[in-house]
Amino acid sequence: MYLLISVLIIIASILLILIVLVQNSKGGGLASNFASSNQVMGVRKTADFLEKATWTLAISLLVLSLLASFAIPRDKGEVSRSAIEEQLDKTPSPSALPSFPTPTPDENGDGEKPEEN
Repeated sequence: MYLLISVLIIIASILLILIVLVQNSKGGGLASNFASSNQVMGVRKTADFLEKATWTLAISLLVLSLLASFAIPRDKGEVSRSAIEEQLDKTPSPSALPSFPTPTPDENGDGEKPEEN
């Protein structure tokens, strides 16, 4: 679904670019080509068509973008974890480590046993 919406967004974007490039900002553009001959669509109808097509494509681009944001595939499974997080989980907690007896401070404070008499 997301891929289909993405393709439609690209197509609408290309069509919008082409229609905007065809228009002239001062009312000329494609409509000026038909000024000399009055064919099936007149000059005014061509300008109206280009304006309506521009608005329609702009609105459809907005709607498709909103739909795409809802259709983004999201992974429902477990998020993969980094190697550091896995290593941290494998290390034992400090309270589980064995405690070794610490030497008691001697009376002299020099680290030697006191002499017995």
